[in-house]
Amino acid sequence: MMRTHYIKDAKGEAGNEVQVAGWVHEVRDLGKLVFIQLRDRTGIMQLTAKKGKAPDEVLEAMKRNKEDVISATGTLQENNIAPDGVELIPSKVLVLSKVERKLPVDPTGLVPSDLDTRLNFRYLDTRKREVTAIFNIKAALARGFRQAATDLGFLEINPTSIVAAATEGGTEVFPVEYFEQKVFLAQSPQLYKQLAIVGGLDKVFITSPVFRAEKHHTTTHLNEVIQMDVELGFANDKDGMDTLSEITLRTLGEAAKMKEDLELVDSEISIPKEIKRYTYTETLELLKENNMELEWGEDLAREHEKKLYEILNEELFIINDWPTESRAFYSMPKEDDEKICLAYDLMYKGLEIASGAQRIHIPELLETQLEKRGMNPRDFDFYIDAFRVGAPPHAGWSIGLERLTMKATNRDNIREAMLFPRDRSRVHP
Repeated sequence: MMRTHYIKDAKGEAGNEVQVAGWVHEVRDLGKLVFIQLRDRTGIMQLTAKKGKAPDEVLEAMKRNKEDVISATGTLQENNIAPDGVELIPSKVLVLSKVERKLPVDPTGLVPSDLDTRLNFRYLDTRKREVTAIFNIKAALARGFRQAATDLGFLEINPTSIVAAATEGGTEVFPVEYFEQKVFLAQSPQLYKQLAIVGGLDKVFITSPVFRAEKHHTTTHLNEVIQMDVELGFANDKDGMDTLSEITLRTLGEAAKMKEDLELVDSEISIPKEIKRYTYTETLELLKENNMELEWGEDLAREHEKKLYEILNEELFIINDWPTESRAFYSMPKEDDEKICLAYDLMYKGLEIASGAQRIHIPELLETQLEKRGMNPRDFDFYIDAFRVGAPPHAGWSIGLERLTMKATNRDNIREAMLFPRDRSRVHP
């Protein structure tokens, strides 16, 4: 064994022998005392060796460079001036790996690096405690989503990422060589989770990568992201919004438990009692009242989303009843006004993080909506035909995990919320 405990867990073992392992964060040689701050993903622990008392092989092994990898066995002692009030007195130190080159990124964070350099050497960047904290919180969000959906009776499914047609229309898809066929990477699991509902699975959820060939360079877009999707049968848009609200609050609630990690990224997560709803038309009126006019039918830009956050002073809110032409072809129009569809977006701290709608389950209406958008319904026969064999009304939505993480961790760039981000220019590492 190279360790018996992670550092965070070992700190409760004062008086006992433990074995910990990680990277050398700092080294100090004060003559009679040698200190190493050892770091793993859970925290930092001080190792203290006193010359004249510690074995020679321990003192020799503690002559380390930053980021060397070691394993240390010893007894934990209480020490009020040590980090977290304990220190390890090592009886054995094993050197597992040595640094052989100058580090292009400083994992201690004392020497700053620009974001591009950090991403070029992500395997060093993630050693920083605050970067580790981002991914601890991201994992908590994914865990909270999965647990909430499971508790509500949803079934986890895994649809394909290889599709024969653009799943949301348009041309912004990545082509893939697939034997003799022309196929694409999925923009969304949308069509397939709907087929699961038609197939009688009734309530499903998905955590899946999606791919969008959009040629943008913004701080809120990536070309590969993780979506957390839900679809529920025998449901309308209100059912969808109710479920979105409940699962979102529980998802954020799980991340809110990560107190130490949130402190490291200088963020906090507050959970409201409810998520209020405003129609698209109401938001335009609010913007107009605050000198930011927008034509009805236009989509909200980032500046509009930020302004609504300022006006409403609410971290979480839903915008519903969107113009039909501005939404995906499968969004159900209202019966009494087809210019408006039963779609909704969830806003969090001034950014859209989720989108959903009641879906069209009537084949003829699907064909009409595709034609209005200049698409050939025959390219979607595999999808439309599924609704000719008995399809219930249904609704669903999708949360962008990276956007949610970005806002929950108080980051300014979505690339910090993806372990190995892919954008228009980055395909390495």
